[in-house]
Formats: sequence, structure tokens, C-alpha cells
Amino acid sequence: MSQLLALSASPSAASRTALVADHVVDRLSLGGFPAAHLPLRHLPADELLAARTDGEAIRRAVEAVAAADGLIVATPVYKASYSGLLKVFLDLLPQDALHGKTVLPLVTGGSLAHVLAIDYALRPVLSALGARHVVAGRFLLDSHIERLPGGVRLRPEAAVDLGQAVDDFVEALPSRPALAGAAL
Repeated sequence: MSQLLALSASPSAASRTALVADHVVDRLSLGGFPAAHLPLRHLPADELLAARTDGEAIRRAVEAVAAADGLIVATPVYKASYSGLLKVFLDLLPQDALHGKTVLPLVTGGSLAHVLAIDYALRPVLSALGARHVVAGRFLLDSHIERLPGGVRLRPEAAVDLGQAVDDFVEALPSRPALAGAAL
């Protein structure tokens, strides 16, 4: 069974992006996938900004990425690109950190004017880190994400679109890798 990890990259404590990541993790868990959510805002800022990977929290986060077969990378869009929090975290990862992984990019924002941030800002960096497959990402308008006590409600059109993206992600996950050193 594929191990899945959602990264959410909003610095806000009231993040819609984190709510969407939780929603996706819940959906995957209900489907039988071991899935976890790592809000990057919980990592020590001083270590992130100094690119220090020797601290326990950063080390565990990098190890979680390494252990995952698939990643959901959720970020708000700021100034037509992904968040600076995501940038500093991705900069800590080894150059081939996403090698062999399937990645689902999710972007939240206030205007459809930012929809191209997925393909022009986020997809290139995910590919540069060696992702095996970056599935078609999804952009969710902030106005389509409603905070509820203990959860989130998505507008029906956003829920259907996000559900399709998650289904496509699951379909694209790699099968279990062959044992190292197995005879050909």
C-alpha cells in the first residue's frame, strides 16, 4: 500500500489550504491509504530560513517526504507563485527528493487570475526535484472553501473537481517497487 503525505504551505493559522489538505487526507484514509498531513508552518522558522537540516523537526519532515510514495503539495498562491514557506522547505530537500514519487499540486487563491501558478511556478520545481509524475493540479478559489467547526465544506463544483484530482492521483501512484537486488 502506498504511503501518502500531504504538505500544506500556508503560514496562516486559519489556513484554507490546510483545511483542503486535511480534507484530501481524510478522503484518502477512508479509501484505505495510509496518509498523513504535515503543515509546514509547524516547522521551526529559524531552522527553515537558515537551511539547517540537523534539527529533529526538520529531519523528521525530510524523512517523511523520503518515505512517501505520493505527495500532495498544497499551497496558497502569493504574488502569482507558491508560498515562500513551501520554497524554503523544498530548498532543504535533496535534489532527487521526489524521485519515483507521484505528486498532486493543489493551489488555493482569491482569484482565477492565479490559476496558472500551478503550471508556471509549482510544476517546474516539483519536476526539478525528480517527481516521477506530477498529475494535473487543481486550483481552488478561497470563496469555494468554507471553514466549519472541525472541518471544511467545499462548494459542490469544487468538491467534484477536487475529488477527480484525488482519483487521478491515486490512479497514477506507482505500484510497489521491486525488491532491491532481485533477479531480473
